[in-house]
Amino acid sequence: MLIGVITFPGSLDDRDAARAVRLAGAEPVGLWHADRDLCGVDAVILPGGFSYGDYLRCGAIARFAPVMSELVPAARSGLPVLGICNGFQILCEAHLLPGALTRNSGLRFVTRDLPLTVENAKTAWTRAYSGGEQIVVPLKSGEGSYAADPGTLADLEASGQVVIRYAGDNPNGSAGAIAGVCNAEGNVVGLMPHPEHAVDPLTGPSADGLRLFTSVVAGVLG
Repeated sequence: MLIGVITFPGSLDDRDAARAVRLAGAEPVGLWHADRDLCGVDAVILPGGFSYGDYLRCGAIARFAPVMSELVPAARSGLPVLGICNGFQILCEAHLLPGALTRNSGLRFVTRDLPLTVENAKTAWTRAYSGGEQIVVPLKSGEGSYAADPGTLADLEASGQVVIRYAGDNPNGSAGAIAGVCNAEGNVVGLMPHPEHAVDPLTGPSADGLRLFTSVVAGVLG
Protein backbone atom coordinates (compact mmCIF):
# COMPACT_ATOMS: atom_id res chain seq x y z
CA MET A 1 0.00 0.00 0.00
CA LEU A 2 1.22 3.48 -0.88
CA ILE A 3 0.47 6.50 1.35
CA GLY A 4 1.42 9.94 0.08
CA VAL A 5 2.88 12.51 2.47
CA ILE A 6 2.70 16.05 1.11
CA THR A 7 5.56 18.44 1.82
CA PHE A 8 4.77 22.14 1.67
CA PRO A 9 7.34 24.90 2.24
CA GLY A 10 7.40 25.04 6.04
CA SER A 11 6.27 21.44 6.70
CA LEU A 12 8.01 20.09 9.80
CA ASP A 13 6.50 16.68 10.47
CA ASP A 14 6.54 15.07 7.04
CA ARG A 15 9.40 12.73 7.99
CA ASP A 16 7.64 11.75 11.21
CA ALA A 17 4.49 10.98 9.23
CA ALA A 18 6.50 8.87 6.78
CA ARG A 19 8.00 6.93 9.69
CA ALA A 20 4.52 6.28 11.08
CA VAL A 21 3.42 5.01 7.67
CA ARG A 22 6.33 2.56 7.59
CA LEU A 23 5.59 1.33 11.11
CA ALA A 24 1.99 0.75 10.02
CA GLY A 25 3.21 -1.55 7.23
CA ALA A 26 2.77 0.75 4.23
CA GLU A 27 5.18 2.56 1.92
CA PRO A 28 5.35 6.36 2.19
CA VAL A 29 5.50 8.34 -1.04
CA GLY A 30 6.78 11.90 -0.89
CA LEU A 31 4.49 14.35 -2.67
CA TRP A 32 5.71 17.88 -3.42
CA HIS A 33 3.36 20.86 -3.08
CA ALA A 34 4.15 22.14 -6.58
CA ASP A 35 3.32 18.88 -8.36
CA ARG A 36 -0.05 17.95 -9.83
CA ASP A 37 0.38 14.18 -9.55
CA LEU A 38 -0.68 12.03 -6.60
CA CYS A 39 1.46 9.19 -8.00
CA GLY A 40 -1.27 6.57 -7.64
CA VAL A 41 -1.24 6.54 -3.83
CA ASP A 42 -3.97 4.81 -1.83
CA ALA A 43 -4.22 7.53 0.84
CA VAL A 44 -2.69 10.93 1.61
CA ILE A 45 -1.41 12.64 4.75
CA LEU A 46 -1.04 16.41 5.13
CA PRO A 47 1.51 16.77 7.95
CA GLY A 48 2.03 19.41 10.60
CA GLY A 49 4.22 22.48 10.36
CA PHE A 50 3.85 26.04 9.16
CA SER A 51 3.03 25.83 5.45
CA TYR A 52 4.12 28.97 3.60
CA GLY A 53 5.07 30.51 6.94
CA ASP A 54 1.41 30.62 8.07
CA TYR A 55 1.04 33.93 6.22
CA LEU A 56 -2.51 35.31 5.89
CA ARG A 57 -4.01 32.44 7.91
CA CYS A 58 -2.74 28.98 8.72
CA GLY A 59 -3.28 26.87 5.61
CA ALA A 60 -4.74 29.75 3.58
CA ILE A 61 -1.99 29.72 0.96
CA ALA A 62 -1.43 25.95 0.97
CA ARG A 63 -5.01 25.34 -0.15
CA PHE A 64 -4.03 26.86 -3.52
CA ALA A 65 -0.93 24.68 -3.99
CA PRO A 66 -0.95 22.76 -7.29
CA VAL A 67 -1.07 19.40 -5.50
CA MET A 68 -4.37 20.43 -3.89
CA SER A 69 -5.99 20.70 -7.32
CA GLU A 70 -5.56 16.92 -7.52
CA LEU A 71 -6.16 16.12 -3.86
CA VAL A 72 -9.50 17.90 -3.45
CA PRO A 73 -11.39 16.00 -6.17
CA ALA A 74 -9.71 12.74 -5.14
CA ALA A 75 -10.83 13.24 -1.54
CA ARG A 76 -14.37 14.02 -2.67
CA SER A 77 -14.29 10.77 -4.64
CA GLY A 78 -13.38 8.74 -1.56
CA LEU A 79 -9.57 8.84 -1.23
CA PRO A 80 -8.63 8.56 2.47
CA VAL A 81 -7.00 11.82 3.60
CA LEU A 82 -5.60 12.70 7.02
CA GLY A 83 -4.68 16.25 8.03
CA ILE A 84 -2.58 16.66 11.15
CA CYS A 85 -2.34 20.09 12.86
CA ASN A 86 -1.38 22.38 9.96
CA GLY A 87 -2.80 19.69 7.66
CA PHE A 88 -6.13 20.00 9.50
CA GLN A 89 -6.02 23.76 8.96
CA ILE A 90 -5.37 23.23 5.24
CA LEU A 91 -8.29 20.80 4.90
CA CYS A 92 -10.61 23.33 6.51
CA GLU A 93 -9.34 26.11 4.23
CA ALA A 94 -9.89 23.82 1.23
CA HIS A 95 -13.47 23.16 2.42
CA LEU A 96 -12.87 19.43 2.65
CA LEU A 97 -13.75 19.74 6.35
CA PRO A 98 -16.16 22.15 8.06
CA GLY A 99 -15.13 24.83 10.51
CA ALA A 100 -11.84 26.63 11.09
CA LEU A 101 -8.88 26.66 13.45
CA THR A 102 -8.25 29.91 15.33
CA ARG A 103 -5.83 31.30 17.91
CA ASN A 104 -5.69 29.35 21.16
CA SER A 105 -7.94 30.91 23.81
CA GLY A 106 -4.94 31.65 26.03
CA LEU A 107 -3.03 33.19 23.09
CA ARG A 108 -0.12 30.90 23.89
CA PHE A 109 1.47 28.02 22.02
CA VAL A 110 0.49 24.75 23.73
CA THR A 111 2.79 21.73 23.68
CA ARG A 112 2.10 18.74 25.91
CA ASP A 113 0.85 15.18 25.99
CA LEU A 114 -2.92 15.04 26.27
CA PRO A 115 -5.61 12.45 26.93
CA LEU A 116 -8.08 12.20 24.05
CA THR A 117 -11.35 10.35 23.59
CA VAL A 118 -12.06 8.60 20.29
CA GLU A 119 -15.67 9.57 19.61
CA ASN A 120 -16.04 8.02 16.14
CA ALA A 121 -14.31 4.70 15.51
CA LYS A 122 -15.87 4.18 12.08
CA THR A 123 -13.82 6.53 9.91
CA ALA A 124 -11.14 5.36 7.48
CA TRP A 125 -8.52 6.46 10.02
CA THR A 126 -10.03 5.28 13.32
CA ARG A 127 -11.36 1.77 12.67
CA ALA A 128 -8.66 0.20 14.85
CA TYR A 129 -10.03 1.99 17.93
CA SER A 130 -13.14 1.47 20.00
CA GLY A 131 -15.72 4.19 20.42
CA GLY A 132 -15.13 5.97 23.72
CA GLU A 133 -11.54 4.71 23.98
CA GLN A 134 -9.09 7.09 25.65
CA ILE A 135 -5.62 7.57 24.17
CA VAL A 136 -2.62 9.84 24.86
CA VAL A 137 -1.18 11.89 21.99
CA PRO A 138 0.96 15.07 21.95
CA LEU A 139 -0.46 18.46 21.01
CA LYS A 140 1.70 21.33 19.75
CA SER A 141 -0.06 24.33 18.25
CA GLY A 142 -0.73 28.02 18.63
CA GLU A 143 -3.83 28.17 16.43
CA GLY A 144 -5.65 24.99 17.33
CA SER A 145 -8.95 26.24 18.68
CA TYR A 146 -11.69 24.63 16.59
CA ALA A 147 -14.53 26.99 15.72
CA ALA A 148 -17.73 26.73 13.70
CA ASP A 149 -21.16 28.35 13.74
CA PRO A 150 -23.77 26.84 16.10
CA GLY A 151 -25.63 25.11 13.30
CA THR A 152 -22.49 23.42 11.98
CA LEU A 153 -21.50 22.32 15.47
CA ALA A 154 -24.94 20.83 16.06
CA ASP A 155 -24.78 18.98 12.74
CA LEU A 156 -21.32 17.60 13.53
CA GLU A 157 -22.49 16.28 16.89
CA ALA A 158 -25.70 14.81 15.47
CA SER A 159 -23.99 13.09 12.54
CA GLY A 160 -21.06 11.68 14.50
CA GLN A 161 -18.51 13.80 12.65
CA VAL A 162 -16.69 14.70 15.86
CA VAL A 163 -13.91 12.11 15.66
CA ILE A 164 -11.69 12.99 18.62
CA ARG A 165 -12.31 15.14 21.69
CA TYR A 166 -10.02 16.45 24.42
CA ALA A 167 -10.64 14.23 27.42
CA GLY A 168 -9.06 16.36 30.15
CA ASP A 169 -8.97 20.11 30.08
CA ASN A 170 -9.68 21.99 26.87
CA PRO A 171 -6.14 23.25 26.11
CA ASN A 172 -6.99 25.70 23.34
CA GLY A 173 -10.63 26.61 23.90
CA SER A 174 -12.01 24.49 21.06
CA ALA A 175 -15.78 24.50 20.71
CA GLY A 176 -17.12 21.37 22.37
CA ALA A 177 -13.53 20.36 23.24
CA ILE A 178 -13.26 19.15 19.64
CA ALA A 179 -9.80 17.88 18.68
CA GLY A 180 -10.68 16.31 15.33
CA VAL A 181 -13.53 16.02 12.84
CA CYS A 182 -14.31 14.14 9.63
CA ASN A 183 -16.38 14.73 6.51
CA ALA A 184 -19.79 13.11 6.16
CA GLU A 185 -18.33 10.09 4.34
CA GLY A 186 -15.61 9.48 6.95
CA ASN A 187 -12.70 9.25 4.50
CA VAL A 188 -11.30 12.73 5.32
CA VAL A 189 -10.18 13.31 8.90
CA GLY A 190 -8.44 16.28 10.48
CA LEU A 191 -7.07 16.53 14.00
CA MET A 192 -4.87 18.97 15.91
CA PRO A 193 -2.90 16.49 18.08
CA HIS A 194 0.01 14.66 16.48
CA PRO A 195 -0.49 10.86 16.26
CA GLU A 196 2.79 10.52 14.33
CA HIS A 197 4.57 11.49 17.55
CA ALA A 198 2.86 8.67 19.44
CA VAL A 199 3.77 5.60 17.42
CA ASP A 200 6.50 4.18 19.67
CA PRO A 201 6.74 4.47 23.49
CA LEU A 202 10.51 4.92 23.13
CA THR A 203 10.03 8.21 21.26
CA GLY A 204 6.63 9.41 22.46
CA PRO A 205 4.22 9.22 25.36
CA SER A 206 2.59 6.07 23.96
CA ALA A 207 2.01 4.09 20.78
CA ASP A 208 -1.65 5.10 20.75
CA GLY A 209 -1.33 7.16 17.59
CA LEU A 210 -0.09 4.29 15.45
CA ARG A 211 -3.56 2.88 15.01
CA LEU A 212 -4.66 5.88 12.94
CA PHE A 213 -2.19 4.68 10.34
CA THR A 214 -2.88 0.94 10.70
CA SER A 215 -6.60 1.70 10.40
CA VAL A 216 -6.28 3.05 6.90
CA VAL A 217 -3.85 0.32 5.87
CA ALA A 218 -6.24 -2.40 7.02
CA GLY A 219 -9.17 -0.65 5.35
CA VAL A 220 -7.48 -0.41 1.98
CA LEU A 221 -5.88 -3.84 2.02
CA GLY A 222 -8.69 -5.68 3.71
